[in-house]
Amino acid sequence: MESTTTVGHDHSYGYSVAYEREELQFPVYVVAVIAAGLATAGVVLDNLPLIALSLIAFGYAYHNYPLLETGRPRIGASQYGIFADGLGVISWRSIKQMEMVWTEIRGSGSHELLITLQEPIGRALLADWRKRPLHRFLMRLPWTMAAKDVVRIPLGVFDQPADDIHRTFTRMMSFYRR
Repeated sequence: MESTTTVGHDHSYGYSVAYEREELQFPVYVVAVIAAGLATAGVVLDNLPLIALSLIAFGYAYHNYPLLETGRPRIGASQYGIFADGLGVISWRSIKQMEMVWTEIRGSGSHELLITLQEPIGRALLADWRKRPLHRFLMRLPWTMAAKDVVRIPLGVFDQPADDIHRTFTRMMSFYRR
């Protein structure tokens, strides 16, 4: 059994994927500028509703700040398993099934990677990165738990095509599980 100290947070060699560089950054910057404008107008006009709106807009920009960190690997795979920022490294032997599905939310569709685990998430992780610093606690993560044993990763926000990510993860899983 691998030691959790063997796989560190900077242990992202192998295949890694970052957030897309162009389309995702623009809305975050726009909302931040709007928030700054609303805050300035709210202070100058002494208008509490404008200040409240600016806080909501700043909250949105803060939550989506990781989309601006485009060079940093968010998900990937190595000989140990699949890693996701803010989750950790899921060992290959803990993965029961990995499938790509098409989902539609509010008229917009995207691909998602569903990773079904054979055991609880606490035992499936070789390295647990779920404890984050306080300043990053409310920021966007590249994954969610769809059920107690299913990790859901939306693939539409990454700089690689969804098919390539799924195919690479599947190929690596079949190679390293031998």
